[in-house]
Amino acid sequence: MEIRKYQSNDIKEIAKLFYETVHTINKTDYSKEQLAVWATGDIDITKWDISFQSHHSFVALENDVIVGFGDIDETGYLDRLYVHKNFQGRGIATAICDLLEKEVSVDCIQVHASITAKPFFLKRGYKVIKEQEVERQGVLLTNYLMEKCL
Repeated sequence: MEIRKYQSNDIKEIAKLFYETVHTINKTDYSKEQLAVWATGDIDITKWDISFQSHHSFVALENDVIVGFGDIDETGYLDRLYVHKNFQGRGIATAICDLLEKEVSVDCIQVHASITAKPFFLKRGYKVIKEQEVERQGVLLTNYLMEKCL
């Protein structure tokens, strides 16, 4: 596995990975209706690209295929961390997260973790600050504001 900085030409592959991962991996914790509003399949690619470019953003590759990605901003907000549905449990999220946590000079890192991702972050030493309901298109999704102070 190779991890490198995000490049704009990664965005379409990342968008596909995001959609497929959410609809496959998160389906045990969220309803079809919730998954449909979380990952609509119609993301604003330009907006995501600008976001990735303005953050510390990395992709993990295996045989030139993107198998994971993640990004963190200067304030220590870990925005996105996703691993390809066929590459779960191989340490990819851990490797990306290790890198992201070292990229910023902050006292604490925060993330909004899904029900599915919560155990991963707990194992990394993150604490739940609060459980919350996020509304998307009239549908509520549970997630957790989590924090790890370094």
